[in-house]
Amino acid sequence: MNRYENTKKVGFLGITCNLFLLILKLSVSLLSGSSAIFADAINSAGDIFSSIMTYIGSKIAATPSDEDHNFGHGKAEYIFSMLISIFMLIIAIKIFVDSLISVITHQKFIFSPVLIFVCLVTIIVKFSLYLYCKHKYKEHPNILIKASMKDHRNDTILTCGTLISVILGAFDIYYFDGIFASIIAIYILITGLGIFLESYKVLMDVSLEKAEKENIITFILKNKDIKRVTDFYTIATGYKYIAILTIAVDGNLSTFKSHEIADQLEKSITKEYRKIYKTIIHVNPE
Repeated sequence: MNRYENTKKVGFLGITCNLFLLILKLSVSLLSGSSAIFADAINSAGDIFSSIMTYIGSKIAATPSDEDHNFGHGKAEYIFSMLISIFMLIIAIKIFVDSLISVITHQKFIFSPVLIFVCLVTIIVKFSLYLYCKHKYKEHPNILIKASMKDHRNDTILTCGTLISVILGAFDIYYFDGIFASIIAIYILITGLGIFLESYKVLMDVSLEKAEKENIITFILKNKDIKRVTDFYTIATGYKYIAILTIAVDGNLSTFKSHEIADQLEKSITKEYRKIYKTIIHVNPE
């Protein structure tokens, strides 16, 4: 199964599971008045949106290169992951404001064993989704799968906190319910910012990391006919890069031999380094 099929599968599974959790948590939160459960329900609504974006983004990213997009549609992953991050930030602010109101107004909720059941179901479902996404991410590293994986992991941890607030409610300790809802908001905010910045870097064509460029230069200079590497640039096409560089070769070499070295090197770099989508080499005699 290829990279994009994996991502679509993660998106579809996320939509299905989160829709189930949304209906369950929303129904129970409205009956009980629990801010933490309601915050969890809103978070599930955000997760559905994220899963839909994951599915659509992977489908577009899988589209082959064409006349309008010569290097494919790989950046679609990062465009849609940025949309996910923006939505997460909006959700985080909404939950945080509502939780503060809950704490200030001393809002209470009706304790019921059903609340504990909802939390346990959520923890089991979310942790299972986290393990699934982690497995798929190891197969094919993808920012959309990574975003889903982090989201499911955070949801598992946060729902454990929600469970604690529900149990405390059984002992008439209600203030923790609103406090933990605000903690959920902060976690969502931090995760959203992380995904936003990662997407922003690729969309703004941030270069390949210096250490990786140095590794490629070392690899190139193993060829004794190459004297120097200059003007080394990289352009992001999505999760991969186009490498553009100039090599200096012995001026006594024939034009044919010089370009043969460059052609072989382009193929070798693309084969050796997973992050390189295409290599373009210019030759200068020295």
